[in-house]
Amino acid sequence: MNPYDVAVSASPASAALEQQLEEFRSELTGYAYRMLGSPFEAEDAVQETFIRAWRSYDRFEGRSSLRSWLYRIATNVCLDLLASREKRARPMDLGPAREPVEASLNTLPEVTWIQPAPDALVVPDGDPAEVTEARETVRLAFVAALQHLPPRQRAVLILCEVLRWQASEVAELLETTVASVNSALQRARASLEAGELEAASTSPSVEKADEDLLARYVAAFEAYDMDALTSLIR
Repeated sequence: MNPYDVAVSASPASAALEQQLEEFRSELTGYAYRMLGSPFEAEDAVQETFIRAWRSYDRFEGRSSLRSWLYRIATNVCLDLLASREKRARPMDLGPAREPVEASLNTLPEVTWIQPAPDALVVPDGDPAEVTEARETVRLAFVAALQHLPPRQRAVLILCEVLRWQASEVAELLETTVASVNSALQRARASLEAGELEAASTSPSVEKADEDLLARYVAAFEAYDMDALTSLIR
């Protein structure tokens, strides 16, 4: 049992706070997934967010909404995880040893390791139109494009372009200025356009055959069907 589970079982007040936090789990997981590109790391990030929120709740003064406060904590958790990635070696034993390929030297490690996430994990229930838009913003193509941006630009783009926060709200969350947020947003857009990456909330069109192949891959991944995954990869 993790510290969060232990804490929330202590009293009726704890249970009430747990219920409040759980209402934001899906959308926070979707946000963390867009930031980190991994459903497993996203779940860990949200759990850490809840632990930090629980430990500091007595200092929450209510000057912002609980949602904004949780997004601030989640953003800091994700930025910490992204910073730690630079110090962490990636697995190197997934294939035979070979000479380094020059074309791969500039590839960001996290881009190589993007993992699909099931809708139930990262898409909250709600208005069908909002659910559809949320589903588009967690597609692999869009999440992979985000991973090319520096962490803070990534956060600004997601908060402004995907979640539709005002620049002033993002500035308060990131403890910076509106001018800094707008500048980061412009640089993020320019980076995506320069790399011919998808910056809109909708995914680029693909051929029907490719769409079917991607759907089969995601289904096999979610079902942990190794035979199907092996067959698709081949």
